[in-house]
Amino acid sequence: MNTEKSSVLETDRLILRQWRDGDYMPFARINADPRVMEFFPQSLSRVESDDLARRCRDLIARRGWGFWAVELKGRSDFIGIVGLNEPQHRLPCSPCIEIGWRLSFGHWGKGFATEAGTTALRFAFEELNLDEVVAFTTLMNRRSREVMKRLGMVNTNRDFIHPALTPGHPLSMHVLYSISRSGWNEREEIKRESTP
Repeated sequence: MNTEKSSVLETDRLILRQWRDGDYMPFARINADPRVMEFFPQSLSRVESDDLARRCRDLIARRGWGFWAVELKGRSDFIGIVGLNEPQHRLPCSPCIEIGWRLSFGHWGKGFATEAGTTALRFAFEELNLDEVVAFTTLMNRRSREVMKRLGMVNTNRDFIHPALTPGHPLSMHVLYSISRSGWNEREEIKRESTP
């Protein structure tokens, strides 16, 4: 699944690209925002956030894809991350590739996660030739679950305790969604048929 260079993906309003040094500070603000981090075990310090950004940057440099930095077209404003990742923890679906997103609170409710996520899924199925992409979140995170549904993902009904959290932790129980290549192709065909 390696690509020769880092991919840049575009939507009508967004650019998904490799990280830049200037992205680190706004990313740290996102990771320190309790509204954004409500369904994560904890907010991240500046050091932790920078370490995460460097890992994302290094993975994209090495294989051409990952959690891309997302910016608004025409403004170059970093608004968060959207992309693909190979989870390191042992999950019910392992080995697998997940799709994920983390956007600044001021950019919620505008369809950006779905817009960027759709482009990331297209890359997953058409460029990486994956058979399936998964997504997971804590049961209580209804906003992310709604994005998963809008992306055409379906609940696998294989809830699990995330291995990074202790059983009994309020965020430990996770829901698992997925979309197959055939499911993606069917959605794309429907879109083409409905376009005048």
